[in-house]
Amino acid sequence: MTKKICLTTLEFPPDVGGVGESVQRIARMLIDLGYEVHVAVFRAVFRQEKQMAQNSELRRSHCQTSESNGVKVHRLFPAVRSTVADDQDYLCDLYGQLQKLHRKYRFNLFHAFFINEMGFLTTLLAKENNVPVINSVRGADLHKHIFNPKQNGQILWTLENSSWTTFVSRDLMHRATILVPSIKSKSSAFWNSIAPIDFDNLPTPPLVKKLKGTVIGSVGRFRDKKGLEYLLDACGKLQTESELTLLLVGDFVAKEKDYWEQEISNSGLENIVITGTVSRLEALAYLPYMDIFAIPSLHDGCPNALLEAMFASLAIVGTKVDAIGEILQDRVDALLVNPYSSEELETALRELIQQPNLQQNLGVAAWKKVSQLNPFVEQQNWEQVYRHVLGVSASSPLLSAV
Repeated sequence: MTKKICLTTLEFPPDVGGVGESVQRIARMLIDLGYEVHVAVFRAVFRQEKQMAQNSELRRSHCQTSESNGVKVHRLFPAVRSTVADDQDYLCDLYGQLQKLHRKYRFNLFHAFFINEMGFLTTLLAKENNVPVINSVRGADLHKHIFNPKQNGQILWTLENSSWTTFVSRDLMHRATILVPSIKSKSSAFWNSIAPIDFDNLPTPPLVKKLKGTVIGSVGRFRDKKGLEYLLDACGKLQTESELTLLLVGDFVAKEKDYWEQEISNSGLENIVITGTVSRLEALAYLPYMDIFAIPSLHDGCPNALLEAMFASLAIVGTKVDAIGEILQDRVDALLVNPYSSEELETALRELIQQPNLQQNLGVAAWKKVSQLNPFVEQQNWEQVYRHVLGVSASSPLLSAV
């Protein structure tokens, strides 16, 4: 009998975000392994619902179900019954909807992505129904949200009660095992994978005419963890030595937009190009127009943007954090610096600007490295985890596959 899997996630394409892209990739891998895959999509941050409540726009809870490449996608929306509803009202409603899905489909396993938003609710439901549950830690959940006193207890309980926990970097797994030592025997770490990308047939992006001199680029949803202020500092200094453009492919998260506009203004940068929110295809199309890819993250899990830049054979300056510092090797396939350091970023970028041959050599080495991170390897890791958790195989998954 085909095993039914329910993945829970805060985003799924066409939603923009790295977690959603990863969940979509993993869902397809699981289908190829013979599982029936459902994805329940909902948020545990209720900005939209609270705005509706303020506007007295009330609604019933509902679920929108569709199918995408063989994946059954269920988008869950909590009821807005009151102008003064609290988070627990919405969360309780979402729990009920997920429970209703389980009654209908009788899932054999739950798998939550992003432990602080999805993990607690999913794990509680799984435990109450005696169903195994996997939790996948992606980055900010243990690097940032663990410091929230309101979420700390739920995060620790979820780690303790997960049947298996996966991590996208050894750094994340190390922190988790310090917080909850008992998970050492039921956890594994392996990086995201990426399929080959054909950059030759991508459309010309609209803003390339604005790019001048050395193009230093970065891609993502820019927010606190991205370390962008240190890149602004470094580029502000370097523009006095040579012509350059800072190209930011993406946009700033709404709650921090004023801060980033202030930082850009204070940087004195003369040539900065910001695309705003774009599709993944358009974001990829900008990569060949960059000379250097900068990823100065303070913490960042295993960012898909890094892997895409490596496939574009770009010279990379990155920080020694999470999978960035685990995948890349300093002066072999990238230049690595410490986080929170404008000075180290400036020095590394200057070296690459002044040495085009070094740019080329590091770019070729990065391409060779990322070519080893193919989806087949990641699929094998997921197959081992799933067989173990479902009791199909007596052999345990690798404790660390990176």
